[in-house]
Amino acid sequence: MKLGKNLHILGIAVTVLLVSMLDSGCAQIGYPAGGAKDTLAPVLVKANPDIGSKNVTSNKFIFTFNEYIDLADLQQNLVISPLQNKNPNITANPKTINLKFRDSLLPNTTYTINFGDAVRDINENNILKDFTYVFSTGNVIDSNTISGKIYNAENGNIDSTILVMLYSNIEDSLVQKKKPNYTSKVKGDGSFEFKNLPAIPFNIYGLKDNDGSKTYNTETELFAFKNETVSAALNETVELFAYTAKKEDPIKSTALEKNNKEKKLTYSTNLMGNKDIFEPVEINFSNAINITDTNKIILTDTFFKKKYPLQFKLDSTLRQLTIITKLQLETPYVFILNKEAVKDTFNKQINKTDTIRFQTMKEEDYGRLVFNFNGLDLSKNPVLEFLQNGKIKSSNKVTSNKWSNNLFLPGDYEIRILYDTNKDGTWTPGNYTKKLQPEIAVTLPQKLTIKANWDNERDINL
Repeated sequence: MKLGKNLHILGIAVTVLLVSMLDSGCAQIGYPAGGAKDTLAPVLVKANPDIGSKNVTSNKFIFTFNEYIDLADLQQNLVISPLQNKNPNITANPKTINLKFRDSLLPNTTYTINFGDAVRDINENNILKDFTYVFSTGNVIDSNTISGKIYNAENGNIDSTILVMLYSNIEDSLVQKKKPNYTSKVKGDGSFEFKNLPAIPFNIYGLKDNDGSKTYNTETELFAFKNETVSAALNETVELFAYTAKKEDPIKSTALEKNNKEKKLTYSTNLMGNKDIFEPVEINFSNAINITDTNKIILTDTFFKKKYPLQFKLDSTLRQLTIITKLQLETPYVFILNKEAVKDTFNKQINKTDTIRFQTMKEEDYGRLVFNFNGLDLSKNPVLEFLQNGKIKSSNKVTSNKWSNNLFLPGDYEIRILYDTNKDGTWTPGNYTKKLQPEIAVTLPQKLTIKANWDNERDINL
């Protein structure tokens, strides 16, 4: 009994002690704190030679930091100017980076080594952003600049994967044969900047360098150029407009064509529901086809008495046939695709002649749209384009500051202004051989939603 009583008293004492500790804030449950999280980027403690050194003859450079560091994605981040023919040897020890040039250093030249976002601490991955080292093999550090912005000419968008390039030799064809002297990456807003340049003129280009050659060797690459040189001595700011001179041909798989040899020739159309009178008829075939007889493709009235004139366009894949015609509102039609009209490349036809009946939309199925333009330069032959999923759905020449359409198909659209220099109604890419700049288009920030039988009026400020 005495032992039980003593245990009871001990239990009470322990409980009182715990409550006292909790009330006073002296007791905590959990692991001891490990200190504040490191959020600081590495700091350069010493460079050998020093940053900004002149008359440098050594090809070896050592950078020492205040903590353990790592190099991440060096190939994507590192930019050395002037550009090197051979990549330097670079190693990273716990707190140092050792760099050794494999190319001979040029005399009287300012060099910059930009590590981008490659340098970071080894524990928390804190990045030393845009770490840049500058030195000169001559008596001065060049301090001239060239800066600017680059846009996609076809839509006005930014592509930060484009490389901007400078050539000190201003021979026009050099961009197609040799690497540039200087390169700069494009930031997310389309801007670029070259620093520490000599006070001389340069040819400037933009290139989406798909093959890593740093030369413009295929017309399917995104490319930009200026017709005149730019001056580093004047610290010029320039705009570049990139274009693709030739779209890539669709990849034709031999294996796919071989498989299609065993397949039937089938098709689908966009003749479903109420048809928009402004949208062409589209027929998508399962195999590549040839049109054998256009007279076997017919659009007629429901009494089969009136045939409507048709225009045919087969795309580069030979699988999509576009048929252009003029349709009337709220009208029934009959579309006839005879089995003899087309054959695929294996001489197969569709199974049978198909007859498709469809009806066009009514006036109240469309929306009404009015744009009031402010600042639109009508002398540049503007064309107003409406897009869905990157595809142009409507293209309209604009001849005054007020534009309207009472039969606009409901839906959500992007809006683009094309300055149609050659007045052909479509965007035209540049031509470097002929020194022709691309036509420029601008995608507006405003999105557009059109509802059926609604009036929609917008002010567009440019």
